[in-house]
Amino acid sequence: MNEKPTAAAPEGLGRRRFLNSAAVAGLAGVGLAACSEDKPAAAGAAGTSAAPAGASSSSGHLKPGELDTYYGLWSGGHTGDMRVLGLPSGREITRIPCFVPDALVGWGITNESKAIMGTKPNGDLRYTVGDTHHVHASYKDGNYDGRYAWINDKINSRIARIRLDYFTCDKITELPNVQGFHGIFPDKRDPVDPAINYTTRVFCGAEFHVPLPNDGKAADKTDAYRTMFSCVDAETMDVRWQVLIDGNCDLTATSYDGKLAATNQYNVEGGVKFADMMAAERDACLFFHVARIEEAVKAGKFKTYGGSKVPVVDGTRKANEDPKTALTAYISVPKNPHGVNASPDGKYFICAGKLSPTATVIELTKVLDWFDGKLDKVDKAIVAEVELGLGPLHTAFDGRGNAYTTLFLDSQVVKWNVADAIKFHGGDKTAKYVVDRIDVHFQPGHINASQSETTKADGKYLCVGCKFSKDRFLPAGPLHPENEQLIDISGDKMVLMADHPVRGEPHDFIIFKRELLRPKMVYTLDEFPNAVKDPKDSGVFRKGKKVEVRMTSLAPAFSLTEFTLKRGDEVTLTLTNLDKIQDLTHGLAIPKYNINFIVNPQETKSVSFIADQPGVFWLYCTHFCHALHLEMRSRMIVEA
Repeated sequence: MNEKPTAAAPEGLGRRRFLNSAAVAGLAGVGLAACSEDKPAAAGAAGTSAAPAGASSSSGHLKPGELDTYYGLWSGGHTGDMRVLGLPSGREITRIPCFVPDALVGWGITNESKAIMGTKPNGDLRYTVGDTHHVHASYKDGNYDGRYAWINDKINSRIARIRLDYFTCDKITELPNVQGFHGIFPDKRDPVDPAINYTTRVFCGAEFHVPLPNDGKAADKTDAYRTMFSCVDAETMDVRWQVLIDGNCDLTATSYDGKLAATNQYNVEGGVKFADMMAAERDACLFFHVARIEEAVKAGKFKTYGGSKVPVVDGTRKANEDPKTALTAYISVPKNPHGVNASPDGKYFICAGKLSPTATVIELTKVLDWFDGKLDKVDKAIVAEVELGLGPLHTAFDGRGNAYTTLFLDSQVVKWNVADAIKFHGGDKTAKYVVDRIDVHFQPGHINASQSETTKADGKYLCVGCKFSKDRFLPAGPLHPENEQLIDISGDKMVLMADHPVRGEPHDFIIFKRELLRPKMVYTLDEFPNAVKDPKDSGVFRKGKKVEVRMTSLAPAFSLTEFTLKRGDEVTLTLTNLDKIQDLTHGLAIPKYNINFIVNPQETKSVSFIADQPGVFWLYCTHFCHALHLEMRSRMIVEA
């Protein structure tokens, strides 16, 4: 099998070669000896290669062995995880559990994952539901750098960080003082120090107004309800500061120079009932002057709420009327907008109308001019407000000056030219800003294009998430799948390439070139302080009722063939996978004890449980690993 290193497959021994070379050796009882032999594959074994350039202009189909040219990171919706897709094929490669337990990998079962997810004093998970909406990744020099991705949980106001070297969640933070945490976006460079041209913070918008503090004592004082815009440190994942604001946040965007963050807003009325939230004819796109906010925090010009120690600055309209000292700027846009996106040239934010058939183009230099006192009215930063169709929601870009906006009510994607829209708004009615339209199926919401919100937007592929699929797939009962559609945008006309059914309800996503990542295929043993580095270190270690069972997995056997516990023992079982071959994952399940998890090569995980059921319990490997996989087990005896 041809296994030369590629961006998606670094050097290392693959599972197929291992199985071919190690099966006989395993039968002879010397499983690992064959693992280090790099024998050639049998003649005719399929190799892997990148899809040839231009091969997918009209179809997302890849030949066997061809690798996708793009990664896609998708929200998982109510499954509380992140989906990883290959594009243009649309193949789902993996899912990364974050906010909700996952039976495959043991997320929410192992001690390590519980520590990340958060537990109650009794050790149970604090939350077992999630609602992921928005996915974004870290930047350097205006492009993705392959370090991190972040995803939100709207239900419980949590943000998770994904390490893109291992495609695993390593930190989760719950935001204080807010509910309905929706839009997120990392900064693209640090505005305080221009030499820091990479992501140092992640901005988080919250939708729902709540009393502050929300302790049940002021539920009837709805005019005092507020929401907040939060800043999370990209490295520590601590909440750095929050901004008290008027109106609900929807989505979030950041400028390429690091100076501005923004959220489109609905319900500037502050209503708590449906009709009240749509009384005003216009809402806002709210801008945050990041450096000024951080200066105010440093100067101690903040409050705290409830039991939180996070500094909160005042970003309300009333407190920010003077542009030279203002921390925020509210720009008027049509009512109930949905979506704000940054153009790849760094010049504009596009705010879509939803209840208005328009998109609003805001020039960022003019927003900064207002903050500097050079512009008398911040609304003059609007350089275009043009009609696109019914129900405009989200916008993507191709890097050639064109924007692509979903029209929810029209079930279309409209392609329009930003420069021509500005000309038309300025009075040139000959400017034909709408370039193309394409029907999608049906009611499109989120949209994104390859490298869309980076300086390297390449205008190759566009994906759109349709909320209803109706007749596009075989019926499978009342719950229909959603429909994610892939569109070729490399030419003048958009070309629909493929439909992909997906379990609801996913939301946002990003698409980027595969060479921006070099995922690691094997863990480093030293990353785990509790690792069992040698099978000789295995055993049962007792301190009264507290018992530690330490063992290793090395195909095709666990280091302990059996071990004995006493009923009532408080057990922590630690397992290290000593195999060094990529794709050689082991699992461990304990019948009747509700335990199942996996360990990847050179990884260590642990579980804790009470040995409250006497008897014989066969621990077995749940992940196929060897010709003798079925025989890979250990006997746990719990004495009565």
